[in-house]
Amino acid sequence: MKILITGGAGYLGSVLTPTLLAQGHEVTVLDNFYFNQNSLMDCCGNEKFSVARGDCREESVMKPLIAKHDLIIPLAALVGVPLCNTDALATTSTNQTAVEMICRLASKQQWVIMPVTNSGYGVGEKGKFCTEETPLRPLSTYGVTKVKAEEAVLSRENSLSFRLATVFGCAPRMRLDLLVNDFVYRAMHDRAVLIFEGHFKRNYIHIRDVARAFTHGIANFETMKGKPYNMGLEEANLSKLELCAVIQKHLPKFVYVEAPIGEDPDKRDYIVSNARVAATGFKTEWTLDRGIVELMKGFTILRNTIYSNV
Repeated sequence: MKILITGGAGYLGSVLTPTLLAQGHEVTVLDNFYFNQNSLMDCCGNEKFSVARGDCREESVMKPLIAKHDLIIPLAALVGVPLCNTDALATTSTNQTAVEMICRLASKQQWVIMPVTNSGYGVGEKGKFCTEETPLRPLSTYGVTKVKAEEAVLSRENSLSFRLATVFGCAPRMRLDLLVNDFVYRAMHDRAVLIFEGHFKRNYIHIRDVARAFTHGIANFETMKGKPYNMGLEEANLSKLELCAVIQKHLPKFVYVEAPIGEDPDKRDYIVSNARVAATGFKTEWTLDRGIVELMKGFTILRNTIYSNV
């Protein structure tokens, strides 16, 4: 297929783009390269890879690109509560309005596969799994914009969405702010972490399994279209304290302490069922333990020392 990925040089796109190219698809990435990342350099030798520098919010940029492609994957987004809170206008225009524009410009025949976040579930009921039928109650600007973008995508023909769990794992465009990545980095380099409200639970998914989910969605599009799919590890609905205990198995010197006072500004707390996507034949390959070992290798190479003396 001819595939357009907005934000394709980011954390997920830097893994998804080469995955799709390896399967023989023609891939065009549109990105503003805001972080000056070089994450797609390895793709430049592939004749089926094209790249454009631009803003996914500009119709004059998007209209001719959309017209040339069979499938649009909107990855471009401001991600995470802290970043989104710094610029609510840019968050809404990128995460929501730009996706609504794609839905308006794309023909009925063109496919859209949209990654969103399972953080739209907000705070779940104690002991009860969130399914795709669970009411969405997003708590943050990021969650609200992603929920509205998903509504736009699923209201058109030939679309589906993946509600991603908290993603972890190594990528050419690395992120240290994601929970598992952050905790493993701290366990290796700080050897300690202070946890606020450690009982809050979340679901997790490795970045390479997310990329595989997209290829699965493409291969099974006709039977999967029109629905959202939770995408996470069925065995990894863990609290922050439980996550730390798993990390400590690999890094025994890691110390984690729950703060007796104080709150986490991120109030998400839920467990998720991934039964719907499993019923389509999708199986994850990366366990949490395997991903932690991978991250330990990655953080042996990578150190966030921009403001450090060492």
